Parts: sequence; C-alpha cells; structure tokens
Amino acid sequence: MASNDQLIICEHCDCVFQKATLAKHQKTLCSRCGGVLQRYNGLTIEQRLALSLTALVVWIFTNFYPVMSISLKGLKNSATLWDSVLALSQGPITFIAMVAAIAMIIAPIFQLVLLIWVLGFALSGQRCPGFKPCMRWLETLRPWSMLEVCLLGAMVAVIKLAGLLDVLPGIGLFALAVLSLMMIRIAGRDVRDLWDTL
Repeated sequence: MASNDQLIICEHCDCVFQKATLAKHQKTLCSRCGGVLQRYNGLTIEQRLALSLTALVVWIFTNFYPVMSISLKGLKNSATLWDSVLALSQGPITFIAMVAAIAMIIAPIFQLVLLIWVLGFALSGQRCPGFKPCMRWLETLRPWSMLEVCLLGAMVAVIKLAGLLDVLPGIGLFALAVLSLMMIRIAGRDVRDLWDTL
C-alpha cells in the first residue's frame, strides 16, 4: 500500500490512484469516470507568486476602471463592475447583486490574497501560518470565482448595445479578460500542487 502523500482521489467518483510524475503537456485521467486527476504545471513558486502579484494589480484595474462607456445624443455614461453590482442591488433582485459581487469581485481578491500569503512563505521554503485553512479556502473559492462568466456577459452586452448606441470598451474590460486568463492559470486545479510542494 502506498503512503498517503503519494495518493490522489478523483474529485468526480472518489476512486483512489497513485500519483504519477508528469512531463510537459501531460495529464492523468481517472480510469473509472475519465475525470482529470492531474495536469502538468510548469510554474515554479517564484513564477506563481509573480503572476499572483501581477493579477492583483490587474484586479485593481478591473474593478476601478470602466468596463464600457456608452453615449447617445451627446449624453455619456460609463460603468465599472462595482456600478453593475450597485445597479442590481437597487431593485427586487438584491440577492443576485450579492452573488454577482461574490463571483466577480470578492472571491477573486480573496483567492489572490490567500495565494500571495501562501506563496510568500513558500518562497523561503516554509509553510505559512494557517496553511491548511488557507488551502481549504482556496479550494472552496475556486468554483465561486466566475470572472469568465462576467467577461462573457460584458462582451455580449457590448455587442448587443453596439447596434443601438455608441459603445466603447473600457480599460476595465481588457483588464477583466487578462485577469480571467491569469486566474485560470494560477488559481485553477493546480493549486493542489502546493500541498505536495509544501
């Protein structure tokens, strides 16, 4: 029987397998359900920390610069992600505004702060204080961070409104696209690799 640190459990069917060492572009699949067990992650701790700090700066651009600006007959208006949450909250769908705020703003910033905390200590070869709760929260927040859905919604809105108004995509929209890609890379499934590394 292998030791526990060399075992991996399929998150889809709970089947237990022994971990494999992967080469570039490789992944292991569950033989029972076909779910992905492991993916090759070529990022070092230094690279992941650098990307996390960069993503934090991009998060600031995403949240404090306009996602889009619209104009009609001389009247102009622009909206940030915060403005969209506030607009949703002023009506009967306040609950949706709260979910949108968690998915677009709160979950990503918590993920980034936790990653920077964990990786900052990992850079010196030690576990951070509260390592286990941090890792659990990173895994819990992963499905709640829905920047890709927000990006898709913003792009659909830009395309739909372009036929009616003068629409100009803002810095926030481009920052949102970059942040979505970065979050997939640094806070995706390969966060579990930190358990093995540390």
